[in-house]
Amino acid sequence: MKKKLSFQEKYQIVLNKDVSYEGIFFTAVKTTGVFCRPSCPARKPKIENVVFYDNVQEAIRDGYRPCKTCKPMVMAGETPIYIRDILQELHKNPFLKIKDHDLEVRGIEPNKIRRWFKKHHNMTFQAYQRMLRINTAFHKISKGEAVTNAAFDSGFESLSGFNSSYQHVFGQSASQNKDKHVINIIRLTTPLGPMFGCATNDGVCLLEFTDRKMLEFEFKDITKRLNAVILPGSNGHLKQLERELSEYFNGERKNFTIPLDTPGTKFQNNVWEILQKIPYGETRSYQEQAIRLNKPTAVRAVASANGYNRIAIIIPCHRVIGKNGNLTGYGGGLARKKWLLDFERKNN
Repeated sequence: MKKKLSFQEKYQIVLNKDVSYEGIFFTAVKTTGVFCRPSCPARKPKIENVVFYDNVQEAIRDGYRPCKTCKPMVMAGETPIYIRDILQELHKNPFLKIKDHDLEVRGIEPNKIRRWFKKHHNMTFQAYQRMLRINTAFHKISKGEAVTNAAFDSGFESLSGFNSSYQHVFGQSASQNKDKHVINIIRLTTPLGPMFGCATNDGVCLLEFTDRKMLEFEFKDITKRLNAVILPGSNGHLKQLERELSEYFNGERKNFTIPLDTPGTKFQNNVWEILQKIPYGETRSYQEQAIRLNKPTAVRAVASANGYNRIAIIIPCHRVIGKNGNLTGYGGGLARKKWLLDFERKNN
């Protein structure tokens, strides 16, 4: 097993404000008496004034108080309550239109919510609402409802405006849209940072940390394989995902029961099935995985298939290590991999 991060490595992470280490450790400063996230934007302390802790409880026990800038007591990337309330309203009623005036009446600065959506969903707040309405209209049309009725029932004020938006998203008109599908996407908060969860009608097809370098490629790949577009929205599978993932991080769940949708080659799916059979709190080497597939010489192919896994944690590629026991590549980062393994051993 790879040794823990050294003091110097942690300090360099703090200097780099590396968000991929959220939840892995916390930084306390002797001169100010506060403790922070690794990515805290505040001025960096001198190395001789720093103490590192594995969790907030240890820092509080030693008398440090949480930083008011980075708020280490709140899960990294957690959606603010006022935005969470608005999202719940919109998902319950996509017909609803919340404009700048409506936000001001609620005491919310429009620019503030606009920046949040741009940062976390890569679109404006108004665009997010429009995508929800498109999603609603798509499902109505898929069930046989007339395009005109679906457009107006989903909150569009004109058929031309609907057609333009629909064409922009799907690349073809609603009347031609016979074989297209929708992948619903939500943003989840975890102790290791925010994640994106995606699901089709058949099951969860993606669960990844939002800072994964391969994420954009994975989005493009999965939309191509499923002939689909990704739109904000939820379904029964994503609600189950939220519940089961929360239970996992609370130490209450060791096995996931949620349906999965995993487009890929036959070999990749065989590897992913074997991955799901690794018991909670245990590890296997790539060599052991290859042997279980009756392909003992296919170690590199197994490692490659692991790398193409789009459903982190549920398909637990974090439980696969090198033959010598060292931690090897993980899309979410080796620090997260080590955290997950330590967490499972502790709760096993």
